[in-house]
Amino acid sequence: MKIGNTVVSYLIGFGFLLALAAQVQARSGLPDFTELVEDTADVVVNISTSKPAKVQRGLPPGMDIPGFPKDGPFGDFFQRFFGEPGEGGGGSFNSRSLGSGFIISDDGYVITNHHVVKDAEEIIVKLSDRRMLVAELVGSDPRSDIALLKLDTTDLPTARLGSSESVKVGQWVLAIGSPFGFDASVTAGIVSAKGRSLPSENYVPFIQTDVAINPGNSGSPLFDLDGNVIGINSQIYTRSGGFMGLSFAIPIEVAVDVVDQLKTHGAVSRGWLGVYIQEVTMELAQSFGMDKPAGALVAKILPGSPAEDTDLKVGDIILGYNGEEIESSAALPVLVGQTKVGETVRLKVMRDGKTRTVKLEVGQLPDKDQVLAGQPDPEEEQVDTVLGLSLRALSEQEIETMKLDKGGLVVLDVQGDAAKFAGIRKGDVIQMVNGKPVETVSNFKDLVADLTAGKYASLLVQRPHGPEFLAMRIPEEP
Repeated sequence: MKIGNTVVSYLIGFGFLLALAAQVQARSGLPDFTELVEDTADVVVNISTSKPAKVQRGLPPGMDIPGFPKDGPFGDFFQRFFGEPGEGGGGSFNSRSLGSGFIISDDGYVITNHHVVKDAEEIIVKLSDRRMLVAELVGSDPRSDIALLKLDTTDLPTARLGSSESVKVGQWVLAIGSPFGFDASVTAGIVSAKGRSLPSENYVPFIQTDVAINPGNSGSPLFDLDGNVIGINSQIYTRSGGFMGLSFAIPIEVAVDVVDQLKTHGAVSRGWLGVYIQEVTMELAQSFGMDKPAGALVAKILPGSPAEDTDLKVGDIILGYNGEEIESSAALPVLVGQTKVGETVRLKVMRDGKTRTVKLEVGQLPDKDQVLAGQPDPEEEQVDTVLGLSLRALSEQEIETMKLDKGGLVVLDVQGDAAKFAGIRKGDVIQMVNGKPVETVSNFKDLVADLTAGKYASLLVQRPHGPEFLAMRIPEEP
């Protein structure tokens, strides 16, 4: 009887410990990924490609092969590795790259990154059952970094596609890929942020995570805890070449839209307004009379663009797009890119402290972005100094070379503290002050004279990469 009581007590105590362990795990917020991996790992594939590459033989320019006898050991060495004396030589080899992908249909469609298969002569897909198949490239889109492959097989396991819109910052996510060629490697983390805009791509609202992503993970799926693909791991931020805690995934909705267009048309079209925009900082907001920063500031309207023949103007702040608020400039390109070409949209803009509606028909984004080029002529004539800036007017030739609609003042030197703090640099071309165009130094002086000391003024400057608004605090003694 005592033994029975002891066993019962032991079982009760053991059950209590299990319950306590379960509570500790629940409180820690650490999920068990084992079932998730078992259910999803077979849809992930390893991708290897071969690309042509050339290697140049011969010594560096200005260096000659020593005059060793050709039949001697040193002569044979230099001839084998550096070519004959005076001969450039050259050769080629196939470089290989590794990446990941995942199967989206049982008849063999596979999604991966554009940069994984770019310029590939041959694409080999390794399945979870170790079969290796040659894939056909259906289409590829550099702007979204999405590529669609086709395998000549059927009855494949397929990934369940979820929704990134329901994803919340802080929730757990998991990636399965082939970092450095190690197949089916599993890493986990949380969603760090949503809607990230990267300098290399403004048309993708990236999901930022701290999931460990390394070379070879590109194109791998990002899963939620229900086993649904919510994104495609595409980029990392790194200074060392390896993982540093910042990973970026393409939302699955973006990928699906691209895939559908690649299947149907073989290419991807996106909406386009034809404007250069920038973020509204606190200083710029003050200069425009806003209570807080918001919207996308129009810095330039491109010639021949959909926006050119509308009421939209440089200096307008776009606060809404078809009824959706634009909290930051990064939100606008995503919405425009998703708009069908030819659709008429309504822009809510602020100008001179008042809001108005501008309608325009969305055009198609050109194959290549229009980039302004040209540097100001260093020729110095009619130079004057205002607000610590040495300025002169642009010549007609400079205006034509820089493809500017109007003239402006080129900055020859920056000496004033206020100008330096505002970020004005030598070579900038000032075109507007508080929304008013300037083409002569005297014109600039008149505008400056009307400014209030201690307040911010907005300056539109033209740079080689494009236009940009800067906020400058007017000093007490201009």
